[in-house]
Amino acid sequence: MKSSNPVLGRISAAAAQQPRYTVPGQGAPAGYPQADGQGYGYPEVVQSGQADRMTVDDVVVKTVSLLAITALFAAISWAVVPLEVIKPVWYGSMFLGVIVGLAISFAQITNAAVIIGYAVIEGIFLGVVSKVYDYLFDGIVLQAVIATLGVFLTMAVLYKAKIIRATPKFMRVVIGIAAGLGVVMLVNLVLYFFTGVVSPLRDGSPIAIGFSLVCIVVAALMFVVNFKQIEDGIAAGLPRKYGWLGAFGILVELVWMYLEFLRLLSYFSED
Repeated sequence: MKSSNPVLGRISAAAAQQPRYTVPGQGAPAGYPQADGQGYGYPEVVQSGQADRMTVDDVVVKTVSLLAITALFAAISWAVVPLEVIKPVWYGSMFLGVIVGLAISFAQITNAAVIIGYAVIEGIFLGVVSKVYDYLFDGIVLQAVIATLGVFLTMAVLYKAKIIRATPKFMRVVIGIAAGLGVVMLVNLVLYFFTGVVSPLRDGSPIAIGFSLVCIVVAALMFVVNFKQIEDGIAAGLPRKYGWLGAFGILVELVWMYLEFLRLLSYFSED
């Protein structure tokens, strides 16, 4: 039940607060105003040691590490949690993941242990969810994993090739839509938790199929927002610790997309 990615906006905000100097001759990344607030100036680089600065390689390593941890604990929870007691583990890990995720996002936590802990929680959650879906719809989990990774890699290639550009307007629109979807899903979850009634957004109807498709498209576009804001953080010379926030943000979107693919595929697998 993941939606917009506020943490990556905080990477850009943190960049704006760093001590820096301008480097003439280069265009500023979008979102970094000049000191006088008029338009955009040159890119700003933090005066710090190169080894302590956020880099692409560093973010990639951290992202892969979080994904590996998530996958490991997903496999463990799938293997050790029996179907008879899966519901409390499902709900417990889901709500704990939401709480920890929001804390990381809005408190701008860059502590590796906390973010790794989040990956562990999400792994446990995804493991039990995947086990239930696999029990009900054989082979659906592998399809969802392949689809999720395929979309992620496609968006990475399109962004790298500059086929899709993250303009300020694009980012505002996508983040706004994602935030709106997040609110809708949160309300839907709370209503289901207290009433047990499945809403038309999740009942397998044409409306539910359309809603999942919209979520998948928006999650895919959020990857572009992620890439841009990580790129801006690197250009601004943010400290290395912010690589954990960038990796966390990508993990959030991957989990959201995977869950939506599971739901969408399950609708077409029902008898």
